[in-house]
Amino acid sequence: MARYTGPVCRLCRRQGDKLMLKGERCTTRKCAMERRSLPPGQQRARRRKVSDRGLQLKEKQRARHTFGVLERQFRRHFAEAERRPGITGENLLQILEMRLDNVVYRLGFADSRKQARQIVRHGHITLNGRKTDVPSCAVRLGDVIAWQEKSTNTEYYKMVAQQIQDKIVPQWLSLDREKLYGRVLALPSRSDIDPGIDEKAVVEYYSR
Repeated sequence: MARYTGPVCRLCRRQGDKLMLKGERCTTRKCAMERRSLPPGQQRARRRKVSDRGLQLKEKQRARHTFGVLERQFRRHFAEAERRPGITGENLLQILEMRLDNVVYRLGFADSRKQARQIVRHGHITLNGRKTDVPSCAVRLGDVIAWQEKSTNTEYYKMVAQQIQDKIVPQWLSLDREKLYGRVLALPSRSDIDPGIDEKAVVEYYSR
């Protein structure tokens, strides 16, 4: 499966805003946006005004890069959001939030979604007691996300166990900070999701 292998800080510079793709590093002075906030590539003296279509594309790319989803998979998520009753934009964000890699990140098991995908792909996470190595797997209400028993002996697990006390978990999830397992208590509402994403612009982009 294809995936983006370039520098993720380049994506933030292209968007002109921090997408928090490197976890805590994005909050320090080492962040590329702190040192070079201009878009990547050769700079021009004048830049053309961005059209409405361009703004819609930018918002779509922001959502896609934030959750680390490729275009084909993002389109499938959008098609699923259209089929569901309710507001399409909010349905889309809810589908993205309910991905296993995002839930692992939200529980504080990883510092970024990219790191969370790697943890899942390496088989360290179980879903309802069964090992699941598919980051895009959709979790459901009542599902339990935990660590593989053999993974609890790794140095990374011990580091997470020490740092988990300082992590903030959203209200739609519960976390046992001693046994390090989480449970989905409810479906995430719009207020629980990144307010920087304009889902209406994403819907308008795909509606043309």
